Order: sequence, then C-alpha cells, then structure tokens
Amino acid sequence: MEVLYCSTRGGQKDVTASQAVLQGLSHDGGLFVPQKFPVLDVSLKELSEMTYQQVAYEVMKLFLTDYTEEELKACIGSAYDSKFDTEEIVPIAKLGSTYHLELFHGKTIAFKDMALSILPYLMVTAARKNHCRSEIVILTATSGDTGKAALAGFADVPGTRIIVFYPKNGVSPIQERQMVTQKGANTAVIGIRGNFDDAQNGVKAMFGDKELEKELADANLQFSSANSINIGRLVPQIVYYVYAYAKLLGEGEIEDGEKINVTVPTGNFGNILAAFYAKSIGVPIDRLICASNENRVLYDFFDSGIYDKNREFILTSSPSMDILISSNLERLIYQIADFDSEKNASFMKELSETGRYEITSKMREALTAFYGNYASEAETAARIKEIYDRFDYIMDTHTAVASVVSEKFRKATGDDKKMILASTASPYKFTRSVMNAIDPAYESKGDFELVDELCRISGVEIPEAINEIRNAPVLHDRVCEKDQMKDTVRNILGLDK
Repeated sequence: MEVLYCSTRGGQKDVTASQAVLQGLSHDGGLFVPQKFPVLDVSLKELSEMTYQQVAYEVMKLFLTDYTEEELKACIGSAYDSKFDTEEIVPIAKLGSTYHLELFHGKTIAFKDMALSILPYLMVTAARKNHCRSEIVILTATSGDTGKAALAGFADVPGTRIIVFYPKNGVSPIQERQMVTQKGANTAVIGIRGNFDDAQNGVKAMFGDKELEKELADANLQFSSANSINIGRLVPQIVYYVYAYAKLLGEGEIEDGEKINVTVPTGNFGNILAAFYAKSIGVPIDRLICASNENRVLYDFFDSGIYDKNREFILTSSPSMDILISSNLERLIYQIADFDSEKNASFMKELSETGRYEITSKMREALTAFYGNYASEAETAARIKEIYDRFDYIMDTHTAVASVVSEKFRKATGDDKKMILASTASPYKFTRSVMNAIDPAYESKGDFELVDELCRISGVEIPEAINEIRNAPVLHDRVCEKDQMKDTVRNILGLDK
C-alpha cells in the first residue's frame, strides 16, 4: 500500500515519503506523519532469520513507498556497512531480565548514527527523484549527539551543506571536540550562548522565515533538517526495535507473540516515538517507559496531562536529554487527538505563546501504553556503579537514566515482563561522568587519561571515534548569541554580501 504523509497542523497533505524527507519540516511548522499506518507483511519468525540490513528493508519499504526496491537497498547497503564496528550493527547485552540494545556502534558512538548514517543517502535519492536542482542546506540544532552524527553523515556529500548549532556550555567535552574537529568543506559548527531549546527555537524560526526562504531560493539553496523532526530520521529508528524483538525471538529469549516492555531515555521524544511506531505496525510491545533526567518535563506530562516548559533548565550529566521542548511529542499529540490537526495546532500555538498546554481527559486515556518517570543525578551515578559492580558492564549516563526508570516502573507496577532498554551512547562519550560515578578519585585526571582508564577497567577497546579526536585540530571555533543565529547562517551561506 502507498503511504503518503501530512502535516500535524493540517497545512500539507498527500506528500510522498521522498518529498517529506527532502522538505524536513512542513511549511506550516508541523511535522510530517503517515496518513495511515502500514503493518508488517512478513512474520517476526521470518525477520528473526534476517540480518539487520534485511530487516531494515522490510520495515523501511512500508513507510518509504515511493523509493524503489533498488534505491532503498542501495541506501541501506551504503549506510549499514563497515563504518559500524560490529557486523551485527546492533548487539544486545543481557543483564538479568533486561536486554540492553547497544545503539552506539556506529561512526560517532551514539544512537543517532542509526538514522544519520542513512539519511544523507535517502535525501540525495529524494532530491534526484523530485528533480531538485537547489543545493540542500541541512540546518540542525543539537544537544550533543545529532550534531556530530549529522556532520559525519553529510560531510562532503555533493549537493549539500550542513550547519550545526549547539549550546556552547551544554555538551560534554568529548561531544564538543567531536564536532569542532569535523572535517569537510561543506560543514559549519557554531556554539550559541544559550541552551538546546534556544538553538532548536532558532532553527525552527529560520525554517518558517519566508523572507529567508526567498533569499535562499534566489541563491539556489533550500533548507532541510537532520533533526528527528525529519521523517527520514524517524523511520530508520523504528527498524532497531523490530530487529531487537526478532533477534530475541531467534535466540529463544522470548516466545513468538510474547509481549515485552521497552525503556527509552529521551528528551526530544523521537527515539521512544519510534518504539511506539514499531508497536503500531505489529511488534508485540506492551508498555513504553519514557525515562527523563532532572529536566522532567515529559515525566510531568505523563503524570498530569500538562506540558509545561516554564521551569528551570538544568544542566545534567546526560546532556543529550537536557531539553524542555520535546519536538517529536507533537506527532503523538496529533495521533491521540484523533488526527485532528486543528486541535493539535491550537496546542502548539498555546505552547508557543504561554509555554504550556493541557490535553483532554480523553487524550490522556489514549496514553495508557506509556509510563513516565525520571532519574536524579545521584540515582544516575549510583546506577552506573551498581551495574558495573554487579555485571562488570559500564554504561553511559543516558542509559543509566533509563536503567533507573525501568526499575522504578517494575516496582511501581509489579510488571516483570522482559525489557528492552535502549542504550543510546557509548560510555566513552561521557567518560568523566561515568568514571566519577565508578570512583570519585578519577576527578583529578584529564579527559583522555580517563579514556585510557575506562579502556583498562572495562576491557572494551577505545572506539576509533575517540582516537581520531585526541590530537585533531579545532576547525570550527565560531560562537554567537542566540539572537544572532539567522545572521550567522546568512554569513556562512554568503547571503549577506
């Protein structure tokens, strides 16, 4: 069946998958969603005998229906190859009755690689399919991981440029160094004096700026996004939840049809929404556990039905989740509002004007599959040490947040179903926080000393992503105020001449 896309705010309908990928964000500021959901047309048993690449094709063909089989398989083959450090692409580590889905074996050692390894290929293919002659400018805000993964994916890709904004003091030292040492003649990285929400708001404003859009068109340029607001980011994320269930089935860890729970650490809501979409197409997922850090805006939403960003922004040891505006939640709001774009648009208008909105009691009833909770900084650190002591396994801070919340869920509900836990980053990406959690005596060591020590105590080889930035020169040192983002982009693109 053909799957077409529409905006969550009603301004665009009957958009093909390739058009949605190319455009990124709808003209009305909404997000593209499927007008109807497909269902898996191969059995989970059949999927259990397939490679990651084969599963990716079976899932993505359902959503990207205007891509030919040849085009889609070429994109998948180019994305999931030797740039991953394991042939499995996504290994699963069993810790008790919890299965850690290791999503960090790609080029930049974070889960964003799972989608951003393929997005450039999907986008270039989409441009060709839609006879796009403009140069595509990828404009992205990052809380730490998307930026590097997008930069690595789009670096020197013909017909594209990429501009990444990040909060100058809001990412880990390793995350920042990965970005500012990025090679590629078409890349630009800018730190802003503000937080991630400021960066994200600035990017969204530029997407909706009609005057800037005309300037771009006159220069034969057009914006697109590598953030998870792009459906081309979200669809590849559905794949690894399908693959995880099929792999556990194939290994005899679960029975065919057995329901499992999934815990995801999330700030922007895209990664857990992908799990919800996997459930929607037929994967036997029961509960979706949404794990927040001390920026607990999503926990409070699931607890009260009120989304309220009017609160202190807290810098934590899990910076990729330091977010108060969860952009992808809009896709879920649209769905539980019975696909009513007017109602969704009114919520988003209220959020923009007042910083909050409250959903109806009927909409809250539609959220029964979700459970939300959060982990404090102390709980996160204690969990890293506990898991290391019990299992000789070291996880990063974001994964630790999810681990804390999964235990809170089990205690609160008595639900002991097997649990897939999305392990979203390598501990090497947040070495200082991880090592200090294991032993505060590590505080005095330098960042790369800690890398070597982590290697020694974990027995896990230092990823190439870390080795390559040890002595790499800084190539991007631009910093701007949050209200200078548009002028900075115009300068980078030569529009101010």
